[in-house]
Amino acid sequence: MASQEIEDLAAALARLPGLGPRSARRAVLYLLKKRESAFTPLVEAMERVRANLSTCDICGNVDTQNPCGICTDPRRDPRSLCVVEEVSDLWALDRSRLFVGRYHVLGGRLSALDGIGPEDLGIVSLIARVAEGGIDEVVLAMNATLEGQTTAHYLAERLEGYPVRLTQLAQGLPMGGELDYLDEGTLAQALRARKPVV
Repeated sequence: MASQEIEDLAAALARLPGLGPRSARRAVLYLLKKRESAFTPLVEAMERVRANLSTCDICGNVDTQNPCGICTDPRRDPRSLCVVEEVSDLWALDRSRLFVGRYHVLGGRLSALDGIGPEDLGIVSLIARVAEGGIDEVVLAMNATLEGQTTAHYLAERLEGYPVRLTQLAQGLPMGGELDYLDEGTLAQALRARKPVV
C-alpha cells in the first residue's frame, strides 16, 4: 500500500486520456524509480508549461507564447487558412507537415443536442480574419462526424460572400473518425485530395 500522496498521483495520472489505473500505477512506479532522470525533469517541464501556457489571440492554439509559434512563423503562407474544431486537430494536421498555411481553432463544433451554437465557437473571429483580406483559401478541416459536417456547411454559408476559395478535406476519412486519432498517411491523403465545398 502506497502513501496517500502517491495514490493521489496515480489517480491524477489515471484521469489522463489513454491511461487507466493500472497504467497510471506503472507510470508512477517508473517515475519513483527514476527520480533524477525522469521524475524531476517531468515536474520541471510541467511547471514551466503551466506557468507560461496561453491561448493564442489570433488562432486559438495553445502555446507558451501569444501569438503562438505558428502565427508568428514567417515561413507560413498567410493566404491559406485551415479551420479545425479543436487544438488536438491542429496539432494532428501540423504533424503531417503538409499544410504550410495558418490555422483557426473553433473550440468545438455545432451541436443542437449539447446546446452549442455559433455564438459558443470562434466563428466571429474566423469571419473577422477572412474579412480583413489577404486569405485566398479556407480549408474546412472538420471531423467526419454529423456535427463536424454540420459545422462545415454552416461555415461555408457564412463565408459564401467573401472572395476566398472554400475547400474541405477529401472524403475517405472514416465517418465518425476524429483527426487526432488518424495516422499521418490518412491525414496526408485527406489534405492532398481536398476539394471545393459545394
